[in-house]
Amino acid sequence: MYLDFLFERFKANKKNPAIIWKEEKYSYNWLLDKTEEVNQLLKEKKINSGDIVALRSDFNPFSIAFLLSLIENRNITVPISFAVKTLKEFYSTAEVEKIIEIQDEQFILKKRKVFVFHELLLKLRKEKHPGLILFSSGSTGKSKASVHDFVPLLNKFKIKRKTLRTITFLLFDHIGGINTLLYILSNTGTIVAPEDRSPESICKLIEKYKVELLPTSPTFINMILISRAYEKYDISSLKLVTYGTETMPESTLRRFHKLFPNIKLKQTYGLSELGILRSISRNSNSLWVKVGGEDYQTKVVDNILYVKAKTSMLGYLNAPSPFDRKGWFNTQDRVEVDGQWIKILGRDTDIINVGGLKVYPTEVESVLLEMSNIIEAVVFPMSNPIMGNVVAAKVVLEKEESLSSLKKRIRKFCKNKLESYKIPAYITISSKPQVSDRFKKTRT
Repeated sequence: MYLDFLFERFKANKKNPAIIWKEEKYSYNWLLDKTEEVNQLLKEKKINSGDIVALRSDFNPFSIAFLLSLIENRNITVPISFAVKTLKEFYSTAEVEKIIEIQDEQFILKKRKVFVFHELLLKLRKEKHPGLILFSSGSTGKSKASVHDFVPLLNKFKIKRKTLRTITFLLFDHIGGINTLLYILSNTGTIVAPEDRSPESICKLIEKYKVELLPTSPTFINMILISRAYEKYDISSLKLVTYGTETMPESTLRRFHKLFPNIKLKQTYGLSELGILRSISRNSNSLWVKVGGEDYQTKVVDNILYVKAKTSMLGYLNAPSPFDRKGWFNTQDRVEVDGQWIKILGRDTDIINVGGLKVYPTEVESVLLEMSNIIEAVVFPMSNPIMGNVVAAKVVLEKEESLSSLKKRIRKFCKNKLESYKIPAYITISSKPQVSDRFKKTRT
């Protein structure tokens, strides 16, 4: 019903590879047959329309077939990646009734005795619409559960766009990962599903399967630069690298663009609460971007970006609605404006307040990454009895250096590039990058 437009496109491209996983190709004909097989399985296992089903997996041919079948069956799906550790909390919050776990080709079904009472879930059941529940990363507190009606999310993919061979880098339970999956399937491209998301493994897949699009995070782009995996594998097939999920340090962007001038770099923008907006970067070397598209309206109030979207979530399961009376969502992202272009400076919650003056961590990180011997930097606030907070930095070095020598170099280098209150007052050396399971910086 809701996926008829997708299945028609699959039928017209039956022989084309839909998914490459573990060095095996799965055609669109296979995906059609597997989805129908799963449809029958759902009936046999008494997974009824409207049931809330947790789908625990990563991207592979079988989890994709299950997701499509659950949408067709009008279930409320809760995708959960293997990176999630707080399973009981997620299952309880989402009022999960059935759990499907897929690892490799193995399928396990578990049932929970649950009384579904949340009004948003009951609304989806009443309207007989498929639903989607996404949990935030919880990096700034408890994970929030966003409830979506899948119908408006699917509608945006009815417009045909470019066919690309793409790595599903962003995780299975991330709005960007879901967006990537639906984009590639709706344009009958090819999904290359990784088993390992290390820089070397990703670059190896790019070379082997001539991948054209890599959707990723600024942190992972820097990991590629640090690892120099691009020297071992040919990644010249890439036409486009999109980056989002966190603010990009300008020095990282410039360095990648200098190394790969023929790869287009594009900033993306989206939130679990809104979906992914269409975006245009001013150029590959610029952090200025236009965001919006046919389903979105944007405005900037007091340098904060607000968005109104047709694909907005219905609300949270475990928090008050964040929308105002007219449907605008405060993204909490502070921006600069240049006509239709915006530059995202950082999330309000990440800003360091030094005696009433604002410091954006990414600005300081970008300067530190210009220095020799520093390959990664994370900037965060440190409590101070006089200033309230001062700037602290944790850095990863390419080769060993004493802390006293490093501090002197940082102060000297930053003196003419940053105001004095932005220069790190506390510096520590780390043996490894501060990176989360979702390839974002952890500022602690």
